[in-house]
Amino acid sequence: MSYTALYRKWRPDEFDEVKGQEHIITTLKNQITHDRIGHAYIFRGTRGTGKTTVARIFAKAVNCEHPLEDGSPCNECATCKSISAGSSMDIREIDAASNNGIDNIREIRDDVQYGPAEGKYKVYIIDEAQQIQGAAFNALLKTLEEPPSYVIFILATTELHKIPITIQSRCQKYDFRRISLETIYERLADLLERENILAEEKAIRYIAKMADGSMRDALSLLDQCISFYLGQTLTYENVLEVLGVVDIDVFNRLTLCVADNDTMKALDIIDEVVWHGNELTQFVTDYTWYMRNLMLIKVSDGVNDQLDISAENLESMKTVADRIDMNALMRNIRIFSELSGSMKYSGGKRVALEMAVIKLTTPQMEKDEESLLERIRVLEKKLEQGVGINSSRLDQMISEKLGDMGSAVKEIEPDIDREEILKRELTPAQYEDMADIVECIRKIERDPELSEKLGRGTASMISNASINVGTDKSSVVLTFDRSAKGDMGYRHYSDGKTIELLKEIVGDMTGKYCDISCRQLEDLKETDIHTINLSKINMVVREEE
Repeated sequence: MSYTALYRKWRPDEFDEVKGQEHIITTLKNQITHDRIGHAYIFRGTRGTGKTTVARIFAKAVNCEHPLEDGSPCNECATCKSISAGSSMDIREIDAASNNGIDNIREIRDDVQYGPAEGKYKVYIIDEAQQIQGAAFNALLKTLEEPPSYVIFILATTELHKIPITIQSRCQKYDFRRISLETIYERLADLLERENILAEEKAIRYIAKMADGSMRDALSLLDQCISFYLGQTLTYENVLEVLGVVDIDVFNRLTLCVADNDTMKALDIIDEVVWHGNELTQFVTDYTWYMRNLMLIKVSDGVNDQLDISAENLESMKTVADRIDMNALMRNIRIFSELSGSMKYSGGKRVALEMAVIKLTTPQMEKDEESLLERIRVLEKKLEQGVGINSSRLDQMISEKLGDMGSAVKEIEPDIDREEILKRELTPAQYEDMADIVECIRKIERDPELSEKLGRGTASMISNASINVGTDKSSVVLTFDRSAKGDMGYRHYSDGKTIELLKEIVGDMTGKYCDISCRQLEDLKETDIHTINLSKINMVVREEE
């Protein structure tokens, strides 16, 4: 006989065997015992949480010839055995991933006209229901709303938002929660005992954690580990090797390198991880989770239960947590969270990971507030270690090392009254002309017909520019910064044809000739009339007295 995977072999066939979804099981049992069975259900939840399994047990329970007092199927009658074997004509399982067209739904619509062959109900279990096409959903709508009394629909989905609200409103919705780590651990330990396989508690717990709330994933991972070390006791080290994950010691060493700003040692650790064959996407996820645990340790000493790690690992992590600043830790989590989101689409995963590690160890590469604080922390650390830096020298180092960021902090100014400056520096006629020009430029950007004249893509780039008063107080200057979008906008508008076309459109709208030019600057400080961004204010034309 061929081998049966653990998740198939030990799939629950009665309600009491379903773990982690007691809130749903209790409700369905009550409906059966009190004869309040609905005609349409939506089972929503992440993969491996028991949606299809519960649907099958429910289909068996409503058709059972001798149901138990609590509503569970007896699993002994001919109907139960037929459904368990998958040979019942009354239970239809449909994979909407490959049967999602309108013709497939029409087949269902025609089939519901015929009563059940042997049981009391015909049950249609539609898996991956979110993949049904729009027209097919419309074809199902009427049947779902008013099916024959002997028909039950169960739609299983991982993405409820993709199912039309018109379908959702006709169904009872049940949310399948992620299964807790402790529940998965207890289930795996029980199955290993039944299979007569020895395994360390630490190994089982790690598999349960890797499953991320999915019982099916947990059983698949366990199956993989058992197969690799068949006939041997399954150890924690075995699990790490098979699943290609990293021991916590590696994370500890990497974090200490980051705390010491030791870029080369940190990169050596990454090289070690790569040569051990570890999956880099999983490494990034695990390290992000590790840093989250460090953050909890720093926040409170009473988080042992939430971390679910051994006492030995907890002690080593507490030592590391004492070495790293909370602000630096939150910055590191941010960088790795961003990396985790982009890693799956990256062609060079190692390069992306190494770049992120270099960011962690060299905060001077970034100019955000978190990096500024980290760089100041590094300087303070040098002072504590006895490096001879007086206060004036410290100010100088901050200025030199932080560059633009340091000056940006000093340049924070209170909000300026742009409207007041304009009215003070421009004559009423100049102010009115400027208001007309700015309004025209804004209208070109947002009006489809006008933007079509300039080119929609080109017109949209106006939003990347600051609109400023020219030195003659009657012309306009579009100022772009040095960002990628700013560079693109400047290249388009510095082209003579584009700027001339813009002048022509504005001239047609205002009835006056207006000189418009463009420039590119690193930074535009709004300190005088020629640098005020006119698009930031509502220029109301004033009446002359």
